[in-house]
Amino acid sequence: MKPWLLAVAAASALACSCAEEAVEPVAPPAEQPAPETPVAPAPPAAAPRAADAERGGTLYATYCASCHGARGAGDGPVAASLDPAPARHDDGAYMNGLSNEHMVAVVKLGGPAVGKSPMMAPWGGTLDDQQIRDVIAFVRTLANPPYEGPQP
Repeated sequence: MKPWLLAVAAASALACSCAEEAVEPVAPPAEQPAPETPVAPAPPAAAPRAADAERGGTLYATYCASCHGARGAGDGPVAASLDPAPARHDDGAYMNGLSNEHMVAVVKLGGPAVGKSPMMAPWGGTLDDQQIRDVIAFVRTLANPPYEGPQP
């Protein structure tokens, strides 16, 4: 073989081996986590407004008076067909001793939930918590003697 060809072959072999040694595999860049999108804090829940007996009276006329009567005497048009008779909301001697929490449970969950008549329907699927408190505020106005405890 000609010496110049031998020199070219040797130089090529040397260049290839040097290039292979010099080139190191490069790892792909590590995946960076996406920056977190800031989440705005939830607005504070609105404080419930004070119970409104006037609004409660409107709801009472719609949902309660057919059994309990317009003035809570247990003499609504349906009352005669109910056994046991509907509670008399005007009986302050009885009603004034009931806590607001108990009355909420009766209206929201129905009579059986508090050991009372199964004829007392649960209104929690129809009335929201504010409306139930409004109804109770109205019922408190019916008591004789008048109710003097905390408002719902």
